[in-house]
Amino acid sequence: MRDAVGSFVGWPSDLIFPDAETPTRPTHKVGKGISRRIESVASQKEVPGRKLKSAAKDIPTTSGTKSQIMMRLEKMVDESDIMHGAIRSIDFDEGVFGAAHFEIIAKEDMQQLFEHDELGIAVIHTYIWYMYVTLMRGTELCNRFNFIAASRINATLITKNPTSVKNDLVDRFMAAGDNTTPSLYFLPFNSGNGGHWVLVAMDLSRLIVYYLDSLSGDWSKYPSMKKTVDAEIIKFRSKKNYRNRKDITWVRVQCPQQNNSVDCGFFVLRFMRDIIALNRIDIPKMYFEEYKSYSRAHLDEMKDELCQFIVDQRII
Repeated sequence: MRDAVGSFVGWPSDLIFPDAETPTRPTHKVGKGISRRIESVASQKEVPGRKLKSAAKDIPTTSGTKSQIMMRLEKMVDESDIMHGAIRSIDFDEGVFGAAHFEIIAKEDMQQLFEHDELGIAVIHTYIWYMYVTLMRGTELCNRFNFIAASRINATLITKNPTSVKNDLVDRFMAAGDNTTPSLYFLPFNSGNGGHWVLVAMDLSRLIVYYLDSLSGDWSKYPSMKKTVDAEIIKFRSKKNYRNRKDITWVRVQCPQQNNSVDCGFFVLRFMRDIIALNRIDIPKMYFEEYKSYSRAHLDEMKDELCQFIVDQRII
């Protein structure tokens, strides 16, 4: 037997039993490094008023360990051409960002999820798409909550192309209707070059901007961001012939705080998730009683939700 170590031994095909957990999905011939466009296969007839829920609530997990759904997706990625440089190009529902949008998913994006690493724009956007499809689409929540693409407005672009950023922000405001009733625009804002994530939530009707940062400090850390947001809210209201009854009020929300250097992206996603799930336009300055702090389990729950969504959408 020792002499056979390292050799190849054939196995009868009738003795091979595929894992029942492996999903059946179409085979795609994708060359190394070649993109593949995937259309959303989520049902267009969602049930209004549904709640966000854990993707694997029936699977007992331990905080910090990988759940069955994550291990299943990780195995799918390991066995795919993504591990050899291929990518996936995914079309989002137009309602997510108010215009056509597609996202590129690559190996490094999946590893951010599996390894609980700092999140990039692709993962941030894909979870936003998940929230839109799972909780909002087909309900009145689409009139109460709107998303702004982080790839269009961030610290790097404000410095390099401020005119484009300003136009994109006003166009996003214009795409969502008259904005005369309270609603929130969520902007996951990145400090630049893969830096820190914060959440800026704008209520155009009441001229209130909520600032949620999982590290200490306020908007004064990003003066160009505040200046851009303020100017474009005023410009939007002018284009709509709305009177500016008062100055824009910025509120520093005392939200849950991270205790490491990688969780800011997860916290920003969780902020949006909780605000939408609670259906709250007004964000308390001391945050919500239900979520005074976030444990690792809160973040793991989101990762499981996203893993299940990626499997269901057949992205891999």
